[in-house]
Order: sequence, then structure tokens, then C-alpha cells
Amino acid sequence: MVRVLLALDDDIAQAHAQTNAIEDMVETASDAEVFILHVFRDNPEGASVQQVEAVREASDRLEEAGVDVQLLEASGSPADEILRYADERDVDQICVGGRKRSPAGKALFGSVTQDVILGTHRPVLVCGSTEE
Repeated sequence: MVRVLLALDDDIAQAHAQTNAIEDMVETASDAEVFILHVFRDNPEGASVQQVEAVREASDRLEEAGVDVQLLEASGSPADEILRYADERDVDQICVGGRKRSPAGKALFGSVTQDVILGTHRPVLVCGSTEE
């Protein structure tokens, strides 16, 4: 069984690229389980993961492909939560989105993707955004 943590934000094009990568991977697996995680940085209105359009679309596509999907949500630091859930679920791979950023932008604002890559021993799949 392949167990993947798919960390999604609100970017639908990014979610499509990540879902495409996961679909390709799970097609070759005999059994797959995907945990879709959305981390709310600030959630004063108490939104749930089911209300995030990118999450709904990814979940629907993966379920249609016959993948067992579980939705997860957290609040706080995205990198910390991604790493925590990857450890708790003992996933085989983490899938995150990458964005184009300048070196100064990375230094000033940090990078969730970089923090995840450097914070785990697990393989990390970084997907660019699609243009749809």
C-alpha cells in the first residue's frame, strides 16, 4: 500500500498539478491511501477543510480514480503541521506545491516547501502549478 500526504492550499491550479502527480503515482500502486491536508493559517470563522474548493476537487478526482481519501485539517504553521501529520500517518511520501520566488522573497518570507523538504527524511514530491 502506498500512503501519501497531499498538502493543499487554496490555489486550484496548484491543486490540479498535485492531483495529476498523485493520480499518476497511484495508478501503478496495488492499493493507495491519500491524506489531503489543508492548514489554515488563520481561521476565525471556523471554516472546515470541506469548504476549500481545491480540496474538494482533488478529493473528488482521487476518489473517482478509486483511491481511498481522508481529509485532514489543522491550524498554525503549514510546514510544522505537514510534518506532524506525515509522521502521525506514517506516509510514504509528502506532496507539496512549489511556487516561483526570488531569493530575497525566500529569505524574507520563508518557504513552506523548503521547510518540509529539510524537516523530514521522507520523500517529498514538489509540483509546479498548471495553467488551465
